[in-house]
Amino acid sequence: MNNDVKQFEHGAVISLGELAALGDGEVAYIRELTSEEAEVMFPSIEGIPSGINLFTLYAADGTPLALTDSLSAALAHAMEDDLEIATVH
Repeated sequence: MNNDVKQFEHGAVISLGELAALGDGEVAYIRELTSEEAEVMFPSIEGIPSGINLFTLYAADGTPLALTDSLSAALAHAMEDDLEIATVH
């Protein structure tokens, strides 16, 4: 099996593209990160204060959708876009 296909234990096969698209436009997740991590992930954003925690809303495929300074703002953004928040452990 090539690297573009994932086979699960129960025999189902899915391409990496199909796997990345699962939940696309419907599911998102939120991750807390430091201002230093945010500067690396979002180099075009200038003036992020040092030493604070921020929250990033990601699409199911990992695409960043929003960067904010509060969890409630990230949740509100997800709700506005009718996204269901998936928990990530």
